[in-house]
Amino acid sequence: MSRDVTRTTLPGMTHVPPPAEELRLLDAELRQLDARRAQLLHRRAWLVAALQPIAPPARPGTAGTARQAPLGPPRPEATARGVQNVLLLLGGVLLILAAAVFTLVSWGHLGIGGRALVLAAITSAALFAPVPLLRRGLRSTAESVAGLGLALTVLDAYALHRVAVTEADGAGYTALASALLAGLWAAYGRLPRVAELRLPLPAALAAAQLPLVFWAIWASAVPHGVTAALLVTAGLDAVVALRVTAGPVRVLAVIGAYGTGSWGVLAAGWLSWGAAGPSAAARAAALLLLAAAMALGAAWRLPSRAVATGNAVAGGLLLVTASGGVLRASLPEEWTVPACLACGVALSTAVRMRLPEPVRRGVVQASGAVQAAAVACALPLVLLSLLGPLGWAVQPWSGAPSDTRAAVSVHVPWAPHTWQLLLGPVTVAAVLALLARAETRRPWAAPGATYLAWATLMALPAAFELPYAAGLLLQGAAVGAALAAASVRFLPTTTTALALGGSLPLVFLSLPSQTATVAVLSALTAVFAAASTRPHLAPVTAPAALVYGSALACATGAAAGWSLPHTALLVLVVPAVAALVAARPAAVHARVPVEITGAAAGLLAVGLALTDPPMLALVLALCAVIAAGTAVRPDRRSVGYAAAALFLLASWVRLAAWDVGVVEAYTLPATVPALCVGAWRRHRDPEASSWTAYGPGLAATLLPSLAAAWNDAQSTRPLLLAAAALLLTLLGARHRLRAPLVLGGWVLVLDTLHELAPPLVRMAGALPGWVVPALAGSLLLALGATYEQRIRDVRRVREVLGRMS
Repeated sequence: MSRDVTRTTLPGMTHVPPPAEELRLLDAELRQLDARRAQLLHRRAWLVAALQPIAPPARPGTAGTARQAPLGPPRPEATARGVQNVLLLLGGVLLILAAAVFTLVSWGHLGIGGRALVLAAITSAALFAPVPLLRRGLRSTAESVAGLGLALTVLDAYALHRVAVTEADGAGYTALASALLAGLWAAYGRLPRVAELRLPLPAALAAAQLPLVFWAIWASAVPHGVTAALLVTAGLDAVVALRVTAGPVRVLAVIGAYGTGSWGVLAAGWLSWGAAGPSAAARAAALLLLAAAMALGAAWRLPSRAVATGNAVAGGLLLVTASGGVLRASLPEEWTVPACLACGVALSTAVRMRLPEPVRRGVVQASGAVQAAAVACALPLVLLSLLGPLGWAVQPWSGAPSDTRAAVSVHVPWAPHTWQLLLGPVTVAAVLALLARAETRRPWAAPGATYLAWATLMALPAAFELPYAAGLLLQGAAVGAALAAASVRFLPTTTTALALGGSLPLVFLSLPSQTATVAVLSALTAVFAAASTRPHLAPVTAPAALVYGSALACATGAAAGWSLPHTALLVLVVPAVAALVAARPAAVHARVPVEITGAAAGLLAVGLALTDPPMLALVLALCAVIAAGTAVRPDRRSVGYAAAALFLLASWVRLAAWDVGVVEAYTLPATVPALCVGAWRRHRDPEASSWTAYGPGLAATLLPSLAAAWNDAQSTRPLLLAAAALLLTLLGARHRLRAPLVLGGWVLVLDTLHELAPPLVRMAGALPGWVVPALAGSLLLALGATYEQRIRDVRRVREVLGRMS
């Protein structure tokens, strides 16, 4: 308390309760506020429920709103216009059904005058009722009533046929009635007030689809007349679609043009395919030409470029179909594809005509489609000529066939393919060559022409049944021509691929004859080797030459009657040549593929010699020599490891062939070179570790010899091993080298333990049982007494070993 506050002033000061008392008062006040808030919220909810029918919807996000309740009537699921249209449609349908029932069922209960009066009254009322309805603004009702009136006119025509003209033919009467109805509905739709309706004109167009077709049926002009009627109807629809701008009429005209026209085209195509002679084919061709004229005319007038191009494509195909059908009926069957191809090529001359761009593009695309189809017809013949010779792989050198067709159809029968099919790829190749020469915007034209010409040349011998030798020469000439073109950089990628792709079927085609096989492999090896002098071809042709050289070596060995192991020596010429070629500075681009191919040939030689261990050892040694020669190059030093491994493997195989069972005979040939290499490395790099320099070589002999010594009952090997280990230990200590010191010491200890084990076992068996525990206890006491000294000695030994290399 401050000294300035006296005792008399204390009663007048404000009373401040303690913190605990003040907290209790605050809690009580808050509880009262919560209770009052709950009462107010309950009252508010009751008032909201009472005022809900007239209260406006609460705005979203209003504070204190407990929930959002629907304050208005449910939203209708259908619009008033939709309900109106459904009701009018149902009413019209029901009235049409009632009129039909009246016409079909109740017609006979009235006289002639009554019938005419009823039909005339109902039809007239239905046709003229839309006028006042339109004047009152009831458009939908007017449409429904107009539809009823149009349907009644159809029933009137039917009733007239049943009563007045019963003798008339059904097809002819239908043609006449549909024509009259179409004209009546069109005229009705042109009336001043009725023109506002959307139904009469489309109905007239729909009725106009029938007169020509039924007239052709009535005139017994089946099937050509009906087809012509379909096409003419489609043409009229196309004219309407191009001239009329009204939406429903134009849509219906487009549907009619394409739908009716498609049926007409299918019928005309069927007539052309089934034509028995030139006359029938000419009539069908006239129908197809009519369809083509309509398609091209529509393409000329269509505003949409894409649709115009599609119509032009269809028109061009129809022109080819028409011309090809006539030629097919006039020429032998095998000339059908060339005849259609000629029409397609002639169609491509539209490029130079003055036509709209969409039409010209569509006609050219149609020509391309015809040419592609002609090439596809020749594709089975080409595939059979290329893949058929693969069957000779299971029966090589079984005898030369009589001709090339017999050679390619060894397991696959020759289908009824004729040489005329090859006119397709030849012609298309010529067209592509002209395109490549005339325009530079088509980079695919020249490769395409090259591929097609090559395919034709490869299939030509089998198609013409040329002699077997002539077929080999022709396909070989194709391979040589492709390589020559690649050498002068004419489409090098394409021609190189064709040369490689054609050489493989040529090899299989030569398998029936031993002489042909050797000759083809020799020629391919020489040709690809000569092409390898070109730097841009060497990465591909040089490995190919080595592959065919390996095959030639195998074929030569088999022709000479050599066994597979002896043939392996001939195959080793290929890795040697590959190593020499890869060492040339000019072969820098082909070095890696050539070396890989040479290694694969070496593996092939090893595989051929597996059945003869002495010959396998020789093959491995020769492979090691080749690898060692490769390792002389500065950029291939790592191949020296492979050479050492091959030398070692060759020595092991040779020792196994001599039935040598001494372990050291296998390990010492690896240890001596390894130690020499290690010494050479230590000489060049004094900082190199002894484990890296001498460890592998020493372990290669010491460890197998130690394992053999433990299983050897004689004492010669353990004694020699102990002497060698002691010598290594002393050399390691003398030169302070860790690897010989540790390896020699451990081998010496283990070898000595092996030699002392039998006497120790016998001694342990002769001593009393208490001697061993007593000696162990004494040893432990001695070790414990000199523990610190021993630790110091161990540390000193570790430091000495650490100073060694």
